[in-house]
Amino acid sequence: MINRKNGNVEYPVNSEAPAQPLVITGGRVIDPINDIDGIYNIILDNGKVKAVCTDIPSEYFDVEILNAEGMWVLPGLVDMHVHLREPGREDKETIATGTQAAAAGGFTAVACMPNTNPVLDEESKIRYVIQRGEGCPCRIYPIGAITKSLEGEELTPFGEMVKTGAKAVSDDGKSVAKSNVMRNALNYSKSFNIPVICHSEESTLSYKGHMNEGLISTELGIRGIPVIAEDIAVSRDLLLAEYTGARVHIAHVSTAGSVRLIREAKSRGVKVTAETCPHYFTLTDKDVGMYDTNKKMNPPLRTDIDREAVIAGLADGTIDVVASDHAPHVSEEKDVEFDAAAFGVVGLETSLGVVLTALVHKGILTPAQMVERMSIAPNKILGLNGGTLKAGSVADITIVNPSVKWTVDLDGFFSKSRNTAFMGMELEGAAAYTILDGKVVYWRN
Repeated sequence: MINRKNGNVEYPVNSEAPAQPLVITGGRVIDPINDIDGIYNIILDNGKVKAVCTDIPSEYFDVEILNAEGMWVLPGLVDMHVHLREPGREDKETIATGTQAAAAGGFTAVACMPNTNPVLDEESKIRYVIQRGEGCPCRIYPIGAITKSLEGEELTPFGEMVKTGAKAVSDDGKSVAKSNVMRNALNYSKSFNIPVICHSEESTLSYKGHMNEGLISTELGIRGIPVIAEDIAVSRDLLLAEYTGARVHIAHVSTAGSVRLIREAKSRGVKVTAETCPHYFTLTDKDVGMYDTNKKMNPPLRTDIDREAVIAGLADGTIDVVASDHAPHVSEEKDVEFDAAAFGVVGLETSLGVVLTALVHKGILTPAQMVERMSIAPNKILGLNGGTLKAGSVADITIVNPSVKWTVDLDGFFSKSRNTAFMGMELEGAAAYTILDGKVVYWRN
């Protein structure tokens, strides 16, 4: 048991012990797949959803009750873009601490990127991550590398990695620079029906840049990364996906141009999905302020025009997913000059609160649309079995208190790292309970 100011995480989870029956009462159940949105009871038994009902069957009168009055009961949330740093940089994060942070953020599953040390580019490394995730308070789905050692040259053995448990491939942190290699990767991926997740960056344009190229970078004297560096890479990968007929997923969309290109590609029938992150629809390059390294990420914070376009893309479904791009770093990599600081911010423990505050409570997304972006779509894209509360489904559930007000405070984090872009921000809404396999693995004090 680990105690923190904001709540408790049960770790390790005893996966061998059967889940005891549990009745969740009085909550607003939101399950868009089954067209459910109302006050219902949910009966959990043996790690499965037994029923969503108005009346509790007599055989469950004496089981444990979880009162969810005033809360929303949702299919378990999935963050399909996180960096757990293990193997290789356990000083930043481990699979144990990262999954504890995920559970505290309301996530019942995460997909972890392959840019570890060593890179997740073969079957044995995928297996290692899966084994390390056993007993953790959320599910782990590894993403395999597209190319060996992320070098952009030789394709990895997709089939072996997928057979072991990889749910997609990506060279996240780098674009696959050579178009012929990317074309081959897309063709290869079709044999396994997996998406190719693209970090979209034309590196000759972004070279040695540290923030968005524009007025603010000029005023601060920092070399910038132009929006066209992202837009060109997105355009190329969309065209290759259209040519090959493969599935492509555009990671961490940050520009108005990317949103437009993805929208147009979808209208043509290209098999594209896309994600963005909470910092891209809440912050801009102005928030870098006086060289705040916790506002340094790649792609960088853009302008108000880009932020508004990202919000519009989320609202109309052009952008399918909200993911955190959780990227923990030790203080020595952030408490330095802006140009020398590492790219990336943590996000597992703040994503839900930011989405609720910036999108749902402002009427940009309905609660059901939030479930689409944070549960249904990532499950569908990665070929998982969640996203629903139908009878017989695995009892992975997120219970949200939509009205609790809290301030982002590093002392409450389960993550090893503290590089948040939202320090001190007042948020409304958070995970109250996270349930995995019918067992409560997180509860908020």
